[in-house]
Amino acid sequence: VHLTGVYNFPTFPTLLHCRMLKKPVVWSPRGGLQRWEGSSRRTLKAIWDSLWYNLADRPRLTLHCTSQEEARETMVRLPNLRSAVIPNGVDVPSTLNRTEAHGRLRLLYIGRLDPKKGIEGLLKACSTMPGNNWQLAIAGWGAPSYVAHLRQQIHDLGLDHQVEMMGEVLADAKKQLFENSDVALVPSHTENFAIVVAEALAHAVPVIASKGTPWSELEVKRCGLWVDNDPATLADAMLKISTMPLQEMGQRGREWMEKDFSCESISSE
Repeated sequence: VHLTGVYNFPTFPTLLHCRMLKKPVVWSPRGGLQRWEGSSRRTLKAIWDSLWYNLADRPRLTLHCTSQEEARETMVRLPNLRSAVIPNGVDVPSTLNRTEAHGRLRLLYIGRLDPKKGIEGLLKACSTMPGNNWQLAIAGWGAPSYVAHLRQQIHDLGLDHQVEMMGEVLADAKKQLFENSDVALVPSHTENFAIVVAEALAHAVPVIASKGTPWSELEVKRCGLWVDNDPATLADAMLKISTMPLQEMGQRGREWMEKDFSCESISSE
């Protein structure tokens, strides 16, 4: 049985029935067992974890983690569980129709809108960027109250003319958004994988990712930057990458995704 997620109702009946029927379980927590300083309901989650840990048939349970970082953080809290590290796969488009920037650095944040994602720090970083030869698109969905909070922050920081909130973008519109972007930004406080990094690289878009993501190889593969996510460091990273060969970096990232992260190569694992 393949169980996905942690803090939802099906967890307990699934583990109970698998124990009764002696069924092996592959459990993909999808980052649910990781913590950061802003994590909510820590005490309640600790009680929940203790309950399922004692309920599970641990010899028949394997945790599926998507990065070595997720595995380390999870196993510190839940020792003596078997784990396997298998990354997520990404669709690499067969063709790209990238557009020219015409002198403006086109920055992109795409993903869920949530405090965990570090968007507020990114906006503060943008407010210190010199000049007006850059623009930031923020695409994604989130709680209406938090989306309203971000819109207010954009206004308060004087970024209305350079930052656009686009809402959720899917399918062909999402591909087109990547094709019209020069750099993707992933400033999260913590991530088990951060599929958007792989998606951006698959579309030949270099990435600035925070050290809360498991993407240190961005710099090794020369297709992005891996930095702290405080506003000053993010601003420095955006200025630095604007002087780098973005087209070549994007192509290296795309080749990396095709080789190591395509759905064909990952599914065999």
